[in-house]
Amino acid sequence: MDAGARDAVRRRAGYRCEYCLLHQQYSAFVHHIEHIAARQQGGRDELANLALACRRCNLQKGLNVTGIDPVSCKTVRLFHPRRDRWTEHFRFSGANVEGLTPVGRAAVYLLAMNADRRRIPDWARMWPISSPPRDISRWSPPCFRAWDLMAKL
Repeated sequence: MDAGARDAVRRRAGYRCEYCLLHQQYSAFVHHIEHIAARQQGGRDELANLALACRRCNLQKGLNVTGIDPVSCKTVRLFHPRRDRWTEHFRFSGANVEGLTPVGRAAVYLLAMNADRRRIPDWARMWPISSPPRDISRWSPPCFRAWDLMAKL
């Protein structure tokens, strides 16, 4: 994959993880360009099969293209950033991402979006509690709520 394709994926995603919406600037690690369908499963290096994913979402997703809906206990396809709209499958509920559909619930569960480590963003562990970032204009919704949680610790 060439640098132009990687840059196009980042720009298209607005520099946010296309699964949990964490903005790149609030992550301690560079977001990954991930294959929605892994190369091992026949996925190609074309823009329609590439998504921007934070390190945690990408590592949790691995080769999976399906997951278990924790409500119905059925196997369902995972959220597909090129085919699905995020707001149809997820919403923010406080500091958590809530799955609204079987596809969304399976993704939240498989990607462990609401694990304790994920609710407090990477940047929050690097900043003293008394010094939040000055520029909140590009703040990710879960990060804003996570800051409130950090202040209560």
